[in-house]
Parts: sequence; C-alpha cells; structure tokens
Amino acid sequence: MNKERAEMLKRMQELEFACVDLNLYLDTHPMDQKALMDYNTYTHRLMMLKTQYESLYGPLKNFGCSQSQYPWKWVEGPWPWEIQY
Repeated sequence: MNKERAEMLKRMQELEFACVDLNLYLDTHPMDQKALMDYNTYTHRLMMLKTQYESLYGPLKNFGCSQSQYPWKWVEGPWPWEIQY
C-alpha cells in the first residue's frame, strides 16, 4: 500500500474517532453549540475525505453504500487486516 493511501485511511480513522467522541458528548450536552459546530466540521471533512479516497482507490463500503468504478473494485485489496501502518 502506498504512503498516501495509508495516510488517508489513518486520517479517516482520526476523524471518525472525533465524530464518535463528539456524538457521545452531544448526547449529554445537546446545547453545546461549539461542540455541535465541531461535530459538523469533522463530519464534513470525513465525508469529503471518503469521497476523495473512493475516487482514487475504490469503495470503502459495499451493499449500496458506495459506488464502484469499472471494473468492480470491491474485490481489490488490500483488505483491512492486510494493511501495514
């Protein structure tokens, strides 16, 4: 796996962690406007990064969650357990 691809996957993991963490915080602090703004910012960045990744390397999810280029990209590796960080 090339360095750029690995870095994109790592950045997605970081953004997903931040979104989950803020989601849990907002469950107990729904009136915290700054936290909500941060959540929306990180969510937007994550969506943009996923779109960029999929356009370069193929789908991240299957079963209708991500489109695929031709030929069918889902079967191309590396699989998550094959990634070397």
